[in-house]
Amino acid sequence: MADVYVVTGAGPVGWTVAEQLADLGRQVRVLTRSGSGPQHPLIELIAGDAKDPEVLRSALAGARAVFHCIHGSAYTAAAWRAELPAAEQAVLTAAHQAGAVVVFPESLYSYSEPDSVMTEVSPRHAAGGKRGVRTELLRAREAATTPTVSVVAGDFFGPRVRMAHGGERMVVPILAGKNVSVVGSSRQPHSFTYVPDLATAMIAAADRPSAWNAVWHAPTGPALTQMELAHAFAAAAGRPAPKVRALPGWTLRTAGMLSTDARELAEMLYQFERPFIMDSAASQAALEVGPTPLETAAAATVDWWRQQG
Repeated sequence: MADVYVVTGAGPVGWTVAEQLADLGRQVRVLTRSGSGPQHPLIELIAGDAKDPEVLRSALAGARAVFHCIHGSAYTAAAWRAELPAAEQAVLTAAHQAGAVVVFPESLYSYSEPDSVMTEVSPRHAAGGKRGVRTELLRAREAATTPTVSVVAGDFFGPRVRMAHGGERMVVPILAGKNVSVVGSSRQPHSFTYVPDLATAMIAAADRPSAWNAVWHAPTGPALTQMELAHAFAAAAGRPAPKVRALPGWTLRTAGMLSTDARELAEMLYQFERPFIMDSAASQAALEVGPTPLETAAAATVDWWRQQG
């Protein structure tokens, strides 16, 4: 029987990983609660709970690699702590029984010295809130007997990326000919990762046992200001460059006194009020991958949004 590649979750990362695997001729299973996912002759869609040992045992039968792309039900530290560690441990256990490597998409949240350019060897000891949860997840993966790979990305943009700084908050108003509002600063350099590049790196890492049990960076182009990213989308859309208004951090922090959503967003303002830059040169060399040129990535992103009407 041919090797099977299992993807848990069908958000922008899981969906893109599954599509890229199928395009490579791999047999893919996508496991979600609803049984949703991309339609492709090589993709089998499975409905089930990714924390259920019986569901996982069946879904991972014959698996060579598992791409665990599930996120929390809410953007809060409480939801992440309640949901993510148990789900990861269940997948790690099932993957160990199947003899599969587990590949995780990861964020920059755990980096404890974010004012410096972040590389694969930078310290990852952030504590408290959502940052602390990511640190704990990375430590649990490192301690697991199952081989793991974590591929770190900056803020997402690309097809299927909706709730993100480079998603509907930016592309939708540009397509409507409106101005754009961003948080923090519109002029500080920030690393944005194109989701198809993250998926490519995850697959490349899974295919290389020499890359296992390590943290790698997704191929990510030069840091951009939020204004530069907005202007790239506008150019791809054939629209005039929008005015980009920055929402000062103090307004979010004040709103956070009454609003959970604002409070959770304010926790991450440090990423947008000063330079927040990752370097992926070492990973690009080791995994033989590279970032998609910004013009190409912006055009694909705008095209996908236009297809959504």
